[in-house]
Amino acid sequence: MLLLLLAGGLRAASAPPAGSILVIGDSLSAGYGLPNGAAWPALLAGRMAERAPDWSVVNAAISGDTSAGGRARLPALLQRERPALVLIELGANDALRGQPLAATADNLRAMIDAAEQAGARVGLIGMQIPPNFGPVYTRQFRDMFRKVAADAGVPLLDFLLEPIAHAPDLFQDDGIHPTAAAQGPIADHVALWLHAAFGVPALAAGG
Repeated sequence: MLLLLLAGGLRAASAPPAGSILVIGDSLSAGYGLPNGAAWPALLAGRMAERAPDWSVVNAAISGDTSAGGRARLPALLQRERPALVLIELGANDALRGQPLAATADNLRAMIDAAEQAGARVGLIGMQIPPNFGPVYTRQFRDMFRKVAADAGVPLLDFLLEPIAHAPDLFQDDGIHPTAAAQGPIADHVALWLHAAFGVPALAAGG
């Protein structure tokens, strides 16, 4: 699926008031191995500065972070940033560390609850893991994001790396982290989802 799976479509129909978009994630959003300002949240922020100045992006992603780490640091971020919209991009490192899926799902649900209690809308960004984890676990990991989003009634971007997943030249030597050239397509992917799911101005490169 190119753009999104929307859970809770009725809730996604109205746009949140303009404000800040808080991205809480791991190395895929922090820009591991990239120059400063090259990661997709920075590209999105640059487009907003030019084309939707009432919006801004706060990138609170940290390389290596887990859902437990994000859950622990989210309350302070919510208090400081007062975001209109929170994008949660966490869970991949949980899988790499063998974290039980139930624990990851519980952390994601708690983060969604905390953000909503703070008055923010929430979008969940899903990930998929390589097939070498085994077909059963790979499917369960993918479906975990879908179930959490559906249960919470929040929009889901099914797979952050969908636009580049089958382009090995757009990954760094580790085969995990996208290159600088991949950040534009990822930013487009997120921008189109933000527009469809939340009514945020379309900020894709051709939008």
